[in-house]
Amino acid sequence: MLLMITFTANANNLLYDITDGKFRPDKSQIPSSMIDGEHYTLMVDSQTIVKFSYKTGAAIDTLLSINKTKNPLISSFSGYVMSPRETKILVYTNKQKRYRRSFTADYYIYDIKYKEFDPLSSKKPQEAPVFSADDRYIAFAHGNNLHMKKVDFKTDIQITKDGEPGKISNGISDWLYEEEFGLTYHYGWCPDSKLLAFIKFDERDVKEFSFQTFLDKDKRAFLLYPEAAKFNYPKAGEKNPRAIVCIYDDFNKTTRTISLNQDTNCYIPRIKWTNKADQLAIFQLNRNQNRLDMYLTNPKTGISRLIIREENKYYVDYENIDHIKFRKDNTGFYSVSDRDGYKHIYQHRMDGTVARQVTKGTWDITDFYGVDEQKNIVYYQSAEFSPMERNVFSIDAKGKKNCLTDAKGKNNAYFSCNFNYFAHETSSVNEPNSLCLRNGKGSKIRDLKNNTAIATLFKSLHLNNKEFFSFTTSDNILLNGWMLKPSGLDFKKKYPVVMIQYSGPGSQLALNEWNIGWEYYLSQKGYLVVCVDGRGTASRGADFMKSTHKQLGVLEARDQIETAKYLGKLDYVDKNRIGIWGWSYGGSVVLWAMSSGEQVFKAGIAVAPVTDWRFYNTAYTERFMQTPEENFAGYEQTSAVLKAEQLKGRLLIIHGTADDNVHYNNTLIYTDKLVEAGKQFEMHIYTDKNHSITGKQTRRHLYTRMSEFLFREL
Repeated sequence: MLLMITFTANANNLLYDITDGKFRPDKSQIPSSMIDGEHYTLMVDSQTIVKFSYKTGAAIDTLLSINKTKNPLISSFSGYVMSPRETKILVYTNKQKRYRRSFTADYYIYDIKYKEFDPLSSKKPQEAPVFSADDRYIAFAHGNNLHMKKVDFKTDIQITKDGEPGKISNGISDWLYEEEFGLTYHYGWCPDSKLLAFIKFDERDVKEFSFQTFLDKDKRAFLLYPEAAKFNYPKAGEKNPRAIVCIYDDFNKTTRTISLNQDTNCYIPRIKWTNKADQLAIFQLNRNQNRLDMYLTNPKTGISRLIIREENKYYVDYENIDHIKFRKDNTGFYSVSDRDGYKHIYQHRMDGTVARQVTKGTWDITDFYGVDEQKNIVYYQSAEFSPMERNVFSIDAKGKKNCLTDAKGKNNAYFSCNFNYFAHETSSVNEPNSLCLRNGKGSKIRDLKNNTAIATLFKSLHLNNKEFFSFTTSDNILLNGWMLKPSGLDFKKKYPVVMIQYSGPGSQLALNEWNIGWEYYLSQKGYLVVCVDGRGTASRGADFMKSTHKQLGVLEARDQIETAKYLGKLDYVDKNRIGIWGWSYGGSVVLWAMSSGEQVFKAGIAVAPVTDWRFYNTAYTERFMQTPEENFAGYEQTSAVLKAEQLKGRLLIIHGTADDNVHYNNTLIYTDKLVEAGKQFEMHIYTDKNHSITGKQTRRHLYTRMSEFLFREL
């Protein structure tokens, strides 16, 4: 009886424990390598940064302790950046988010030798400071303009003066570039620290989007008159910001504009210096993103040479640019491409020609860590053993390959600069993240961090484990997934099902990794919870991932319907009580799947869905759909708004009113069509909440609301 009481109490608290992050592993102790590759740094608390030995694990030195500084201008800090020569440390406080990834803060420069602080600038707040290679200069952004700190003289100057919100942004990503190209700033110093390359974003032709806010966040009160938040947001087919590459020369106090003779209707998602001061790599994507050009530009003459042009009948993944690594000896570089049907690593000469294909096989590499140039060994992560697993490998110049990780599940590596060591992070569906140190050959040296307390706590709940499975659809497509069977499963009974999915291009949820979501709560409440990755998802080659091109939502919805039909044939499943849930892209799939003309889902929950691709931004939408003008039929075919009258099943739709990503009007316009069609539905909104609908109490309310809907409708 005592065990039953304990179990019931734990069950009642389980949902809040999950939404509060009680089972979320601590990842704060991942080492940051120093330039010698033999030592690393850790921020051990909000006042201290310590230097450790990879080999022994011993603390070698305290690089920064606020209590021991001569002029402690701050009492704590939130994060830090080491200078390239490791003579200075940048720390920051008062962090304020700008968009999803970017933030502003108050930065301070700490001199390790003299144990002194100096404010980065009197102009507060600052954003994205970047050291020069010689530690003498720091470029940073403030108020849409770029500034430069001269560290030796403790002075700062303004580099650009034309920055203006909503019109010109120097070096700092606008909303579109940050959200869809994953980088918050676009500037960097050349190797000899004499030139600063940056991208100027001209947003003057981009239409403005606005939404109302209703709460005074400072006073936690309502606003008598709602305020409007405004920002530039180009929707599919509309005008984009223009990206212009500039070079600032501090000696001459001049700024040069680099002309590539390109169509202005293109993207420049990255600029990168090679290891030579006279070579700046500029990457250019055409608007449809099916052609990526890499130029090498002389920053002083402005002359550019086309080095690589990669074309694809679908699209070229911009993230491949981040895997380009220039050799220190300037003899060539490495890239990642799916040109043979799978993502692999290629070695190039500096003229762009391919010297060799480093990795080969019917599997994808999933990360490229770098190259030990002295030993000519390449380090990478791949899904070679299974699309649902990740392992770390090395491969030498002769093609001899070694697997450096011996654990089932998801394995990540954080290498030292000389590749003599790596921190090995591993997890699985049954084991939370752990961290150990290994040498470059994969031999374990010692444990760094475990999460046994989380593991013990979770195992004490005696919940079922996720089980992986595969099945073949009527289209003869093999799909992978996991299922979480209900507690106390009786195979003589029939159980309701909740299908969880995201399904977006290049995503993956069916992974052998630790991720405790509300599926465990639903399972404990008597539901079979299932997650299947359909076509369009990652780690199964280019054809599988890019098959949804120009028809986003069609194949994804079909594969979820196929999953429901497969599950409905299981002896212990009630095929008349199957529900589907998704957030963002997953929310869209819910609407598409429930509007297919077949009623396989009794109920569905769509959180923050895109209801028509014409409502979403250019860079993401056109990458997969082209423009509405070029692919009119595709946009019509995939519009949930136009399929509203076909909706079958009970629907709960949820949105935050301050969603800057998938705008609230997606839901408003869609539900208006449901009303016109006479379709009853349930709707819940969250005031002033963004796309993530965050906040402790908000998350508790959200998941309780969704759970109660499922309990009632399934």
